[in-house]
Amino acid sequence: MDSGTQFQPITEDDIAYFLVNTPGFFERHAELLASVQLGSPHGGRAISLQERQVELLRRKIHDLEFKMADMLRLGRDNVVIADRLLGWTQALLHAHSDRDLPDLLQAELKTRFQLTQVALRLWGLAPEFASLDQAHGASESERASAAALQQPYCGAHLGQEPVAWLDQPEAAASIALLPLRAEAGAPVFGLLVLASSDPQRFQPSMETDFLRHLGELAGAALSRLLPDNSSP
Repeated sequence: MDSGTQFQPITEDDIAYFLVNTPGFFERHAELLASVQLGSPHGGRAISLQERQVELLRRKIHDLEFKMADMLRLGRDNVVIADRLLGWTQALLHAHSDRDLPDLLQAELKTRFQLTQVALRLWGLAPEFASLDQAHGASESERASAAALQQPYCGAHLGQEPVAWLDQPEAAASIALLPLRAEAGAPVFGLLVLASSDPQRFQPSMETDFLRHLGELAGAALSRLLPDNSSP
């Protein structure tokens, strides 16, 4: 061998490459596994490779148990919400008359979903329903703002005009605004305001699918108050 040849030192990458590409190495040298010592993440003592693997498995099992518990909790919460929504819908179907619908809808929302305050305004109703309390009080600007909502608004009370419809606007720490349509793509004919004294109840980051469905059901039920040519 040429005495001028320089040997390159073996690096950790070289060792790692060798082990990855030589799967039978530890089968032929099983005694090495027992002698490998690693630092424990829970202290400075050295532990064997097997002990470290056991710790990693325990950590993974703990993480999986936590995720499963969270999934079970979410599942139970969804069942509760679904039951409340079903009960609310059944109450609307059992309304004695169409004139009872607006008051019943608001009262049932408060009771079943534990809401601090609920307000409702409707416009463009059939003449026989023009005297309802909910058929008054929505200005043109409020109607235009409601028509511009493509999905429910959730967040803090930022001085939105419809909040003034509530009995105690100052107590509304968080609100949800739900535009009401007779069906998808139809004009907005009302706005439902849900309010809570809990600032975390309605947050901008929350999923709005449930609120959207709630608004769709409310709009479909209240569409019976529209003139015949406006109903779906």
